[in-house]
Amino acid sequence: MKRTATAATCATALFAAVLTGCSDSTSGEGHGPTASGASPSAPATVDTKSAGKLGSILVDDKGNTLYLFLADKKNKSNCKDACAKAWPPLLTKGAAKVGNGVDKKLLDVTKRSGGDEQVTYNGHPLYYYVGDTKHGQTNGQGLNQFGAEWYVLDVKGNKVES
Repeated sequence: MKRTATAATCATALFAAVLTGCSDSTSGEGHGPTASGASPSAPATVDTKSAGKLGSILVDDKGNTLYLFLADKKNKSNCKDACAKAWPPLLTKGAAKVGNGVDKKLLDVTKRSGGDEQVTYNGHPLYYYVGDTKHGQTNGQGLNQFGAEWYVLDVKGNKVES
């Protein structure tokens, strides 16, 4: 199912990012992005979780859903500034850790334009979505924002269309 984000949806996502103070950073604590803006102090972990009709999808070690952005190139993020506020990248310090069901050969790291290390899977840079306010939510699935669509990934690193 494809959904086109309305101006209200985009405004809501950006407003949520401003309210929560989301940054280009992730933390090993709590849900997804941190408010501190600090670079991560430990390797990120990519895991899998059953998401009902979406099947087994990629999540972080806290169960937060991870997404791919169709505007990205292989191992290169095209999401920055306002985009990275609404869709914070999964950052890591060093090589990412492999969780249950994750193929180590598909897990890698790429440098963002500011120098931070972002986790990739099957060549797709990974992101959170600020509209996912609880672990396991997939509110970003199929959204069209910042010039392209966003999807959860299956264990093979492919977009999942529902």
